[in-house]
Amino acid sequence: MNTIKSVALLALLSGLFIVIGGMIAGQNGALIALGLAFAMNFASYWWSDKLVLSMYKAKEVTYEEAPELYGDVQELATNAGLPMPKVYIVPEQAPNAFATGRSPSHSAVAVTEGIMKLLPRDELRGVLAHELAHIKNRDILTGSIAAAIATGITYLIYIGMFFGGGRDGRGSNPVAMIAMLILAPLAASLIRMAISRTREYEADKGGAQICGNPHYLANALRSLAGYSGRGRFNVSEQAADSTAHMMIISPMLGGGMAKLFSTHPPMEERIARLENIAMGRS
Repeated sequence: MNTIKSVALLALLSGLFIVIGGMIAGQNGALIALGLAFAMNFASYWWSDKLVLSMYKAKEVTYEEAPELYGDVQELATNAGLPMPKVYIVPEQAPNAFATGRSPSHSAVAVTEGIMKLLPRDELRGVLAHELAHIKNRDILTGSIAAAIATGITYLIYIGMFFGGGRDGRGSNPVAMIAMLILAPLAASLIRMAISRTREYEADKGGAQICGNPHYLANALRSLAGYSGRGRFNVSEQAADSTAHMMIISPMLGGGMAKLFSTHPPMEERIARLENIAMGRS
């Protein structure tokens, strides 16, 4: 069901791009915007592992350097039917973890020093299994496609403004253009965040299967929820925001309307779903 929802949301995002492209910049303008967006996000996707690992000063470790961590990743990767990813430790006290890489054969799993100190071994295995599920589901590719289309919509707005409107002058109304400038990227962002939240649910479910016990991940999320807000990565705000969707928990948590713009579902909902899986309800 989550996979179907992700495909439907991607289709909705693509449809929004086509409609806005026709209204603002016509077919040629839409193609230019989409080409620019895909070029930019393809580069990010292709080199995402090197970029984010460098950003966080992650250090690759071997079995000899971190036998318990490396061994757990190796065992869980085997359970998932995945090639062994590279294993990294991030020198940060804020507890978090992420997976990156353009494919299962070019992937990496990274954990912070903080999460290794905070979580007992079984809970950390639940977190590692969640990250391996992201790799197995190729969520980095899904996120890159969504980012490219959402970025393309923003480019369309700028193309329309620069050239003074869309086909037949229908985009020349300045009030309408300002409204489109605000609402179109907002709608694209909402859909993109919804895709990210859906993939988190799917990774939770996959992680529970990979580690063999949904309670491992559910308990880890409880522990992380208790810590959240008390520490952040020691990087710029922009860097933290741009990589929030990759983390096991988002550095930017909030309620109310903030949920619509969150890259992650509410923690209590994730835990409830995992408990339902443990009880055989889903």
